[in-house]
Amino acid sequence: MYTHNLDPIIIDFGFIALRWYSLAYIFGILIGWWYGKRIIIEKFKFIKNKFEISEFDNLITYLIFAIIIGGRVGYIIFYNPSYYISNPLESLKIWQGGMSFHGALIGVIVATYFFSIKKKIESLFLLDIIACVSPIGIFLGRLANFINGELVGKISTLPWSVVFPNIDMMPRHPSQLYEAMLEGVVLFLIMRFFILNKNYKTGDCAYIFLICYGVLRVFSELFREPDAHIGYFFGLLSMGTILSLIMTILGLTMFYYLRKKNEFRS
Repeated sequence: MYTHNLDPIIIDFGFIALRWYSLAYIFGILIGWWYGKRIIIEKFKFIKNKFEISEFDNLITYLIFAIIIGGRVGYIIFYNPSYYISNPLESLKIWQGGMSFHGALIGVIVATYFFSIKKKIESLFLLDIIACVSPIGIFLGRLANFINGELVGKISTLPWSVVFPNIDMMPRHPSQLYEAMLEGVVLFLIMRFFILNKNYKTGDCAYIFLICYGVLRVFSELFREPDAHIGYFFGLLSMGTILSLIMTILGLTMFYYLRKKNEFRS
């Protein structure tokens, strides 16, 4: 058993502090940027006729704002709307945490759609690349959640349980690390397999990401304590579970639509 004593602040300069949570976002974007370009160069060598590699650099700028704004707005709407309505200025304090993956996902999809229209690039192609790089940021984000001692797991008696003194003195599942492995490492390998598959078709990685993330997140929610101010819906489903089930349904719908579309073309 381990007692959590990690400091979420790396260096405190007094007027500003460098946090692990911030570094997770920075390195997630930088590594994802590099990996996305590698996929385009290695997998889509023919792409020069339809997509300039420099356009991916421009897309990253859109995505940075989409992740931050979508993640924050999503958290406010999905998890604590009444608090932020009463304290609107608190919504600006993103350095204190409070970001929603599902909100960031919506922001990314919307930003990519408008970017694709502006640049006349197929949006599904861009979403496939984003789907492949996203697990990198998710992995680092979940590690940062663990360092912060937030989004803790349910009470557990397992030998690798962790005590989070900022919550209570009960041993708990390190659910942040479970999610880092499932939504980060496992999902990364799944996405890499499908993007490099010789039978890959545009849109495959986008719907596979929605389905797989949804399933893996629903599973990991079994070990995660629900938000105290929300609890469970119907005594069973957390907000994360509900949003992830919707993701899975959307992914399956997208799969059905693309398969029918390809059958019609053939």
